[in-house]
Amino acid sequence: MQKAGVTSMSGELDLATLLANLKPSLDEQPYVFMSIPIDDSNFIPDFPIKGLFREREGYTCIIEQEVADDQGFDYSELFCCLTCEVHSSLNAVGLTAALSTTLATHNISANVVAGFYHDHIFIPQADAKRALALLNQY
Repeated sequence: MQKAGVTSMSGELDLATLLANLKPSLDEQPYVFMSIPIDDSNFIPDFPIKGLFREREGYTCIIEQEVADDQGFDYSELFCCLTCEVHSSLNAVGLTAALSTTLATHNISANVVAGFYHDHIFIPQADAKRALALLNQY
């Protein structure tokens, strides 16, 4: 039985179709990655977040630079988020490799986060527009 409002797995699997329909978009809002060392398994941030992942060492939070500044958090780098607008399946094979290889060839760091519907690539702010142009070539 499926809970109301819960979507089951779907999305495109074919790599050629994914790349042909990639349609990357750039969110120029600066984001930061930070780690919050917390042992509480029920941790819920009391500030807006873009992404949250629990690791042994603590919680990795992806938040807007403005939020980090307001909260007094330290960070060392700014990133922009490229979103691949194609609805990719979490079981698709090769998409992350294709995108990261393209960016690596041009010496651009890629921090990929797979969401339920889309893949999001956090790019150093200085490289974001160049990365967008490269991924628009698919």
